[in-house]
Amino acid sequence: MTAFALTRTLPEDTTGAALRADVLAGLGRTPKELPPKWFYDARGSRLFDEITTLPEYYPTRAEREILLARSAEIAAVSGARTLVELGSGSSDKTRHLLDELHSLHTYVPVDVSASALRTAGQALAAQRPGLSVHALVADFTAPLALPDTPGPRLIAFLGGTIGNLLPVERAAFLASVRRLLAPGDLLLLGTDLVKDEATLVAAYDDAAGVTAAFNKNVLYVLNRELGADFDPETFRHVAVWNSEQEWVEMRLRSVLGQSVKIPALDLTVDFAEGEELRTEVSAKFREKSARAELAAVGLAPVRWWTDEAGRFALSLWGVDEAGR
Repeated sequence: MTAFALTRTLPEDTTGAALRADVLAGLGRTPKELPPKWFYDARGSRLFDEITTLPEYYPTRAEREILLARSAEIAAVSGARTLVELGSGSSDKTRHLLDELHSLHTYVPVDVSASALRTAGQALAAQRPGLSVHALVADFTAPLALPDTPGPRLIAFLGGTIGNLLPVERAAFLASVRRLLAPGDLLLLGTDLVKDEATLVAAYDDAAGVTAAFNKNVLYVLNRELGADFDPETFRHVAVWNSEQEWVEMRLRSVLGQSVKIPALDLTVDFAEGEELRTEVSAKFREKSARAELAAVGLAPVRWWTDEAGRFALSLWGVDEAGR
């Protein structure tokens, strides 16, 4: 029998309610902004998968290089019997880890998409006899209640997604992860590293225009879900490096003065010509700054690895000696 279970901790309309709240708050601010999670409907997910194969987009290849080289060491150091993956999606990245975690009892993929969890989780359970897959439909940025599974646990947060959180959000998220860790448990964290501006901007503004289509996809989501009348052709994709904050920003710039109606919110939003809507922040890290942020929530470094070119880092963190 396939050892697969799915637990839903999000009410059915949570996604719709969150979208409405984020649009109402974000488009009412100056400057305007939206969180990047709204890129990822089915079309957006396909576009992002395409982005990961582009020559300019190095993070996926760099992280895979480290996983291929270090998964056996990660398995040996962690001794994990439970692997929890936050924002698991298709669970593709963790297959290298699963191959090496010979003592693994349970895999807990966590994602907001029940369909993605069911597809990936059932396939893994069928392919790996003896592995229990307990999928959790949840928002990993909110406090999590994990299923009762054997320790030690390895919690994986890969892909550099930590960089999509603003500093105050990162601190809250890391503190919530720290609360999930018992002594002996570890966090496996993927972080994109600071590098030259040209490389960074190109990764978010590819020559083929796939990232531009991905960025504009949020407008199609608002049109479909909220009845908005955005014309994506009147917005231009912009990617810029903020050297002070050390993050890349993706924006949509209105090429003309226009008013957009959003009937589901009884809202009209005005855009001046040249006005920008920020859709994503992607922070880049240095080893020193990463150590400081994790130490602030009571996490201590165990291992730090980069790919050969030093573009991306995977790191292991445990409960610090003070037990905070």
